[in-house]
Amino acid sequence: MQSIKRKSAPFIVAIVGGSAAGKSWLADQLQNVLGDRAARLSLDDFYRDRSHLTPARRAHINFDHPRAIDWQSVERVLQDCVEGRATKVPIYDFSTHSRRAGTQRLQPRPVILMEGLWLLHRRSLRRMFSLSIYIDCPTGTRLNRRMARDVTLRGRTRESVRRQFTETVEPMHARHVLPQARWADIRLQTPIKKSDLRQLAELLIQKVK
Repeated sequence: MQSIKRKSAPFIVAIVGGSAAGKSWLADQLQNVLGDRAARLSLDDFYRDRSHLTPARRAHINFDHPRAIDWQSVERVLQDCVEGRATKVPIYDFSTHSRRAGTQRLQPRPVILMEGLWLLHRRSLRRMFSLSIYIDCPTGTRLNRRMARDVTLRGRTRESVRRQFTETVEPMHARHVLPQARWADIRLQTPIKKSDLRQLAELLIQKVK
């Protein structure tokens, strides 16, 4: 693993990679080790609210482009975390492409694990992360995982998932996701080795001692 940047607490970790690359899985594994010493954030919660649009218009939005994200809210929440303040995080509903009423309260912990497609896309955000991880995952594996997830959890049809993956997910991956690997402190290959996971967990444990 490469050397990493050292910043004052909280230690904020960016977990980046393509759709269904295993970002949530890795965050889950690390949180299992850290327990209540870690808090979680997901870029998925920061998609722009589209409740003012008709369902037909929402269906034509390219949700695989970074402009689909409310970056101002992302920066506000991360800045609160950097400064050790409790913050409010929006709640997004993928089935309707709109935000739910209310917010989630996030209390900063010694380690904050944040996962997302484009966390390293903006220079202003890259400066806020203590450690950045990029996950490489084959296209076929990501498609199969996304199919299982979106049909079961997000109410999509298999046909719509495959079409979106071909028409927007992969082209946007090549254009906006993959290039971020150059800014990552650590680059992992899937399946992630147990030795890499153990080494990463030990690194974070050292940060909260």
